[in-house]
Amino acid sequence: MSNTVSPASTQPAASTKLGSGLKVRHLTMMGLGSTIGAGLFLGTGVGIQVAGPAVLLAYIIAGAIAVMIMQMLGEMGTVIPASGSFSEYAEHGIGRWAGFVQGWIYWVATVAVLGAEITGAAGFVGSWFNIAPWIPALVFVLIFGAVNLLKVRTFGEVEFWFAFIKVAVLVGFLIIGALLILGLLPGTHFVGTEYFLSDGFLPNGLGGLAAGLLTVAFAFGGIEVVAIASAESEDPQRSLVNAVRSTITRVAIFYLGSVLVITFLLPYSSLGAAKTAADSPFSRVLALANVPGVVGFMELVITLALLSAFNAQIYASSRMVFSLAERGDAPRILTRVNSRGVPVTAIGLSIALSIVMVGLNYADTGWLLAFLLNAAGASLVIVWTFIAISQLRLRPALAKRYELPIRMWAFPWLTRAVLVVLAGLALLMLSDDAARVQLLSAAALFVVLTLAAFANARARGVSPWARRPLP
Repeated sequence: MSNTVSPASTQPAASTKLGSGLKVRHLTMMGLGSTIGAGLFLGTGVGIQVAGPAVLLAYIIAGAIAVMIMQMLGEMGTVIPASGSFSEYAEHGIGRWAGFVQGWIYWVATVAVLGAEITGAAGFVGSWFNIAPWIPALVFVLIFGAVNLLKVRTFGEVEFWFAFIKVAVLVGFLIIGALLILGLLPGTHFVGTEYFLSDGFLPNGLGGLAAGLLTVAFAFGGIEVVAIASAESEDPQRSLVNAVRSTITRVAIFYLGSVLVITFLLPYSSLGAAKTAADSPFSRVLALANVPGVVGFMELVITLALLSAFNAQIYASSRMVFSLAERGDAPRILTRVNSRGVPVTAIGLSIALSIVMVGLNYADTGWLLAFLLNAAGASLVIVWTFIAISQLRLRPALAKRYELPIRMWAFPWLTRAVLVVLAGLALLMLSDDAARVQLLSAAALFVVLTLAAFANARARGVSPWARRPLP
């Protein structure tokens, strides 16, 4: 008889206090939609402009890292489903201080962008109805706060349909793009490589590719929410397995497919940062097909993407701080749940801070908002590094204790390779002025949180270096 332990029988107490209403379809679609944000629709042109068609290589590198990180999370999460996810794995694999830092740096980064998401969405809606943007901003905060305070299944259902719309839009875009490239739409001709290779695949050399990598490196941030949400699913193991397997699909089809269509149909030098929906490369491609009302349509899609991100970030930030509180790394009041298993106090904190962040965005308070947003921009390097180190240290113990439904490929070599690539990315960021500010801001936040972790451990009378035992 096998001596392995069934994951279902070892679920941590932290998870069982929360609700468990998310279905497999919720997690799968959440995984598909988690990386499809406003940045894809508005920011894609930046990477294409600096790297040309070779930006595809940058997306492949960034996508490969994201796939590896998701595989690592799947390996750990399918046997230890936890609301704190990678923060708890850091505590198991590295030490209590690492769990503290990992959880809080993710929480700060998530809360920091709440205001930006709502401000962006409210700007579009305010212009549609000719009203002050703060009015739709307040309405959105209240609506999505209420959504998160209902049963977790309600949150899952809302995110399911948000993701479904985004996926449907991208599928339609890819189909229209393919027809344009082949010249199968009325009034179009076969494009071939007229634009794609007009100045060569690597028009700006390796320097352009490196700059392109900097612009797309964080394109796949957001996949982590699936690992957090799996702890509240009806079947954590199956849900996370499906979400992990869909990662490769969404990276290959939606991101690479979209970039391929854009680079085939538009000159790379004509692209750049899109400040409006009209400037979006997606709008410009659809305009080639004479799609009516394309700008208004893209504004709606971008607004939905922003609101979806806000909804998911309220969820993720509340669950992370709930987990931190359960482990003694945040005030215990944040562990309070209602009869539906919803962490009402933690959600209330996220809602309150989202209002504060919206206010900071409108007030343009200078250094504080800039520091938080810069730190959030580069915090993914720290979060993903901790995930890789945690998996590297936990894998031998997990393999002995559990039957692993998901295993990181070519362990430990691929995990180590991811760490090397992340280190290389950090060095690359130091060579760019804007990226350097982000990295140094994230490093400063890391130092502050590390000091706080040791102070917290001392106040609790525990060793910051001790690892929490596996369940």
